[in-house]
Amino acid sequence: MIYSCAVTEVAHGGPASDAVQVRLNAVAERGGELAFSSLSKRLRYDTSRFKGATGRNWYEIDPSLQFLMAMHLEPSELAWATPHLKRVGALMGGPVSEYAERTDRAPAYLERYDRWGHETAEVILPESFVASQAAVLADNLSSPTFAAQARQAGVNPAPLGAAWSYLLDQADIGMTCALGTGGDMVIKMAESFAPPDVLARVRELFAGGDNSGAAGQMFTERAGGSDLGALETTATHVSGDTWRLDGIKWFVSNVHASAFVALAKIEGGVDGVRGVMPFLVLSERRDGSRNGIRIRRLKDKLGTKSVPSGEVELDAAEAFLLAPASGSGAGGTSASVGSSLAGGGRGASGLAAMMRLTNGARLGIAMMGVGCARRALVESVCYTRAREAFGASLIEQPLVKRKLAEMIVEVEAAQAAVFDGYLGQRLRLSAPLAKLRAARLGVTVASDAVELHGGNGYIETWPVARILRDAQVNTVWEGADNILCLDVRRAMERELAHDALFERVGAAVDSAPDVTEDQRVAKDLTAAGLETAKRAVRRWKALDSDIAEARLFPLSQLFSSIYTSAALLDQVAAEQRGAGGDAGSGRKALVAAIHARRYLRVSDHLDEIDGDTADFDRFKVLLDGAFTDT
Repeated sequence: MIYSCAVTEVAHGGPASDAVQVRLNAVAERGGELAFSSLSKRLRYDTSRFKGATGRNWYEIDPSLQFLMAMHLEPSELAWATPHLKRVGALMGGPVSEYAERTDRAPAYLERYDRWGHETAEVILPESFVASQAAVLADNLSSPTFAAQARQAGVNPAPLGAAWSYLLDQADIGMTCALGTGGDMVIKMAESFAPPDVLARVRELFAGGDNSGAAGQMFTERAGGSDLGALETTATHVSGDTWRLDGIKWFVSNVHASAFVALAKIEGGVDGVRGVMPFLVLSERRDGSRNGIRIRRLKDKLGTKSVPSGEVELDAAEAFLLAPASGSGAGGTSASVGSSLAGGGRGASGLAAMMRLTNGARLGIAMMGVGCARRALVESVCYTRAREAFGASLIEQPLVKRKLAEMIVEVEAAQAAVFDGYLGQRLRLSAPLAKLRAARLGVTVASDAVELHGGNGYIETWPVARILRDAQVNTVWEGADNILCLDVRRAMERELAHDALFERVGAAVDSAPDVTEDQRVAKDLTAAGLETAKRAVRRWKALDSDIAEARLFPLSQLFSSIYTSAALLDQVAAEQRGAGGDAGSGRKALVAAIHARRYLRVSDHLDEIDGDTADFDRFKVLLDGAFTDT
């Protein structure tokens, strides 16, 4: 009993009684030492030393984000923007991060009936979600309201909007989905095609420019997700500009929304993608009554529990065509709309417009992947600094250094590609290539974080378990890897999009400095990678069609690697010019060189044994530029 009390008391740093001290002294004289009986042993598991990501200011601890803001904003713009970025950094790293954990444990639920037995199918949102949503929308650096404020001050709002999304994604990608699912798509397509009175209603729903969870998408069905031609929901023309939709949508995120873009096939039209048309469906009919949208159940998902997703039955749901129809106005007011579209393809411009918006949304998913990866990296740095093993903190162990260095470079490389897609020259291939890299990276870095946390990482009371669960959806939303590769092929064949990519990479190589060794390595390997990509396209075009499709994955990965390297070279050039006060530091050149060696140099397994050791030798340079302990 005395032994047990002594261990407990000393383990918590308290003084030992005289009797206990006598016992400790006796043990020491016999050549032994009780656990926690010395300061060094007590510190092995001193939990007071640990501080994770939550509770920190995520802008202030992120030198890489600060660099990007300095790269894309003039000094006067950055001076105006910094207080806003710091405020949002504190918000996301504080209340929003805490709310996310609470919502994950107690998510929304479906209340099917009211007390009279009337079917209401009301989605009950948890208080933590409602509070988080209100806080995020109150300080939204991507909203039209804030953009107008920034422009009035002479500041480009685009970098701040990208930073806002990046910071929110570190806290809760489910909230990002809840706020952004289909919002731009609903507004833009309604502006182009909806009848005037319906457009007025949409504008009312989105008053102020914030989505506020008002929008959703009804695309996926049991018979087809990415295969749009397999959709079975039927659109029947009623009269004038009104249609009715009947069918079952298998996966609807933001299922409690007020406005949806739904895909359906025109009754009597062709069975295939040419017969698929986009429609606007509101939760209320024109007459104010409840529309035919029945929520069958909420999905029990692996992650992103903060955004309710469900199965929906469309039962004579009132809908409006989001496509031009022959002989009709923007709203399709002609009574002959049904017959004019029955042959399929007449409304293709509406579907094409929707697909362009969907491709743009892929950048948002890529940002979610980067956000998950960055959060997992920060949690790993915090944990390995505080945790001890084999007589030293984990972060001092050589193999842990190797893993953290790899994570740092991978996160900043993906960050470079995604921010380039947001803020640079928007290429047709920017979105699929950025998502191909970043969505997968969110999963791998979160998995690495679980491993670095050991058993604690596998426990739900630690944040990395949720980050891993959440990150997995990014590889599914807006197209899995295979769909992205098919999109790359479509862009190559229809738009010669690879030529624009090659020009963009070549321009980055031409403007990149080559003063230091790291700069030369990054520049030369990117140039070599560009030539390899050009040869790869020629070889790919000569392949049998099935083999060519199977080889789209390595081809797309190569494209992604040279695109990412080009974005990093732009950062190297900005660093050389002194962006963020980093002239001469060479850190971005180090990141670019390590990335280029990993992805653009011919693989040699011996290099893994006795090759370049810059990531290990200069680990502190990488770490200090990735995380500031505040």
